[in-house]
Amino acid sequence: MKNTVVERELELNLVLSPERSIPVPARLTYRAADPFAVHIAFHIGSEHPVHWTFARELLVEGVFRPCGGGDVRVWPTKSAGRSVILMALSSPDGDALLEAPSAAVSAWLERTLRIVPPGAEADLLGIDDALAELLAPAGADERPRRGPARSEDSPDGEA
Repeated sequence: MKNTVVERELELNLVLSPERSIPVPARLTYRAADPFAVHIAFHIGSEHPVHWTFARELLVEGVFRPCGGGDVRVWPTKSAGRSVILMALSSPDGDALLEAPSAAVSAWLERTLRIVPPGAEADLLGIDDALAELLAPAGADERPRRGPARSEDSPDGEA
């Protein structure tokens, strides 16, 4: 399960103005080995695609209600009578408003949620186990060794 990858090719629209948009091929990727994140690669006609990574939870919530802030904001809306999800992405290189078909994104998200249900991400990574091991008291044979005991009776403090 940890090596499971869920991908979906789809066409998004880069919104240039209320009247104009251009199609942008994209690939949504979810990796169970990185369970908190979703990855989107935009193929914009350059040699290398543009990659964005953000919280899966943000996209899940954005299907139902406006959410996010800063670099990534997601919200549902209607465009030409169909349900779409808008993603506003901001970076030092510029801003983009992308429109994705709601049904395709929702179906892809549903597949990711079947693989790693919400709340199970940390279990998959073993974070709690690793933290418990890190914070566990050392065993008797693993305690750090100390120098000779000091005595207050001797002038130089040695026993």
